[in-house]
Amino acid sequence: MAQHVETLVIGGGPAGLTTAYTLAKAGRGVTVLEMDPARVGGAARTLDYKGVKFDIGGHRFFSRNPEILELWREILPEGFLERPRRSRIYYRGRFYAFPLRAFQALANLGPWMAAKCLASFAWAKVKPVKQPESFRDWVRNHFGETLFSTFFKSYAEKVWGMSCDELSADWARQRIRGLDLGTAIADGVRRSLGLRRAKPVATPTKTLSERFLYPRQGAGMVWEACAEKVSALGGEVRLGRRVDGLHYDKLARIWTVSVASADGRKEIYTADNVVSSAPIRELMQSISPTPMSVFHAGELMYRDFLTVVLMGKPRKAPPDTWVYVHDASVEVGRVRNLGAWSPEMIPEGVEAALGLEYFCFEGDALWSLSDDELIAKAKAELASIGLMDIEAIQDACVARQRKAYPVYDEAYAEHVRMIRLDLKMHYPGLHIVGRNGMHRYGDQDRAMMTGVLTAENIIAGERLHDVWEVDENAAYERPALRVERAAPRRAAA
Repeated sequence: MAQHVETLVIGGGPAGLTTAYTLAKAGRGVTVLEMDPARVGGAARTLDYKGVKFDIGGHRFFSRNPEILELWREILPEGFLERPRRSRIYYRGRFYAFPLRAFQALANLGPWMAAKCLASFAWAKVKPVKQPESFRDWVRNHFGETLFSTFFKSYAEKVWGMSCDELSADWARQRIRGLDLGTAIADGVRRSLGLRRAKPVATPTKTLSERFLYPRQGAGMVWEACAEKVSALGGEVRLGRRVDGLHYDKLARIWTVSVASADGRKEIYTADNVVSSAPIRELMQSISPTPMSVFHAGELMYRDFLTVVLMGKPRKAPPDTWVYVHDASVEVGRVRNLGAWSPEMIPEGVEAALGLEYFCFEGDALWSLSDDELIAKAKAELASIGLMDIEAIQDACVARQRKAYPVYDEAYAEHVRMIRLDLKMHYPGLHIVGRNGMHRYGDQDRAMMTGVLTAENIIAGERLHDVWEVDENAAYERPALRVERAAPRRAAA
């Protein structure tokens, strides 16, 4: 027999759980279905290996949106530390402070290369690409061809597995927006002369932020607390549930959702509203009647993610939260120092734990390596960077994350536009939220804001907010409307 709920949320990550929490606080019926059999949090969950805790990618709790900052503190009132952000770039045997310290960067590059970078920047300002469509065009316009080739190209191609000419300029606009060479040098001069003071967490530019909030025992701590609050408010969070079919009855305006549980049982739910943070490609392919835009959904791409955690005695404990590895001689993209995020991530007896992060496509040569092969590769690459000797590594583990990042190729925007139009016209009551749900890269504050606004739309019984208007800083200007708590169409059973 089908179980009915007013709102069914697919995915127990930041966007899905924030939606559920907002609805549950308003007294609305909500059930969250999470595919992972053990943990909520999605790509923001925290794993545990012999007491060493690590996130799937580091998740800074930093936002310009005071509403999101307040929501984090509401969910986890006493669990946050304020941490310094210390990051460096590794390139051709040298470490560069990130954000830029002007004098250090010039010294590392040498006078000839520094002069070449500045001349290239000047030329880009004189002869810019008039309509930049690719990542390369956009970065070249803002930094010059030489600096693009030196620092941006190798790292971007590691992350996305494609040429910078194929990668949309949208990625650069979103992630590098607010920085240009002049701003970076001016900021770097202030840093180099010690004139820049630490600012509070809500600084204007994420890329230049010096401090951030972080849960004592990892990002997953927030989402586990959020799931507990949803349950305490009368909602449900069910783990080990994989959605394998959604059917929309246009006459009854009801969704019927088929779910496979981890123990092999089949469950059927009916819902007035479905909120999905699952990858939109998979969502659209599971809907019946078949959406007209299913072809567009099938063309969307995702980048997958590997973390290899190495535990041992480093040559010198790195102070960094992250080292961005721009050097093309190794495949590792970032190295994360777990202890620099929170001392509680590492138990007694473990001197240091470093997480090496690799970007790949599921099924490619890197993804297909066994765990032992990945560990051997990570050991060799970490030693070549100079952070830890192979013989000093005492233990290791591997974690794999499918569909970690939506890919911004040249055609993605048109595919997403057609999907949005199809959903608006033919599938009312289906709401998409979050990074993979909207195929829109962003930090967790942005994902959370889409969840808050979606919940408010459901509570009001109408579309008060356009979640696509939430910008890369999680900012959204609410219309001057009162959110009415409309009665649900059907009482939750």
